[in-house]
Amino acid sequence: MIRLLEPKDAIQYFLLRKEALTENPEAFATTYEELMTGANPEEAYKKSIESGESYTFGAFEEEKLVGVVTMVPENKEKLKHKATIVGMYVTPTKRGNGIGKALMEAAISKAKELGDVVKLNLTVVSINDEAKALYTKIGFETYGLEEKALKMKNVYFDEEYMTLFL
Repeated sequence: MIRLLEPKDAIQYFLLRKEALTENPEAFATTYEELMTGANPEEAYKKSIESGESYTFGAFEEEKLVGVVTMVPENKEKLKHKATIVGMYVTPTKRGNGIGKALMEAAISKAKELGDVVKLNLTVVSINDEAKALYTKIGFETYGLEEKALKMKNVYFDEEYMTLFL
């Protein structure tokens, strides 16, 4: 089941985010250490869910959160026609079952529902072939490459910039 996260999901969201930063640290700008340095990270996730500034969708199997994606609409007047997809993650044992696609479709549907959004952007680490294949299948196209976008333990990772016009 795919649905918007609610404040009651904050702990599961935080735990899945910890897993994401452990399993695929190269895919995210935030490090595990940065996540854990917050005063009360679980409360921060609850506030983020309640803020209304973004839309985080969760994939649940038997009430367990197994995947997430966040869609962040721009709020500046000249940028309101755009939104950004961030934080996409599906737990490794559930990959390849259509969960990522369902999460992306929920985020795209919400963007369309907002009315102002005509363009969705995302970045993906260039070595993440599975994610790139999913995004391409949905209709995203690469429009740029940032070399050495991320650095982790003295290893650089390039990021592709992708966009989907709604």
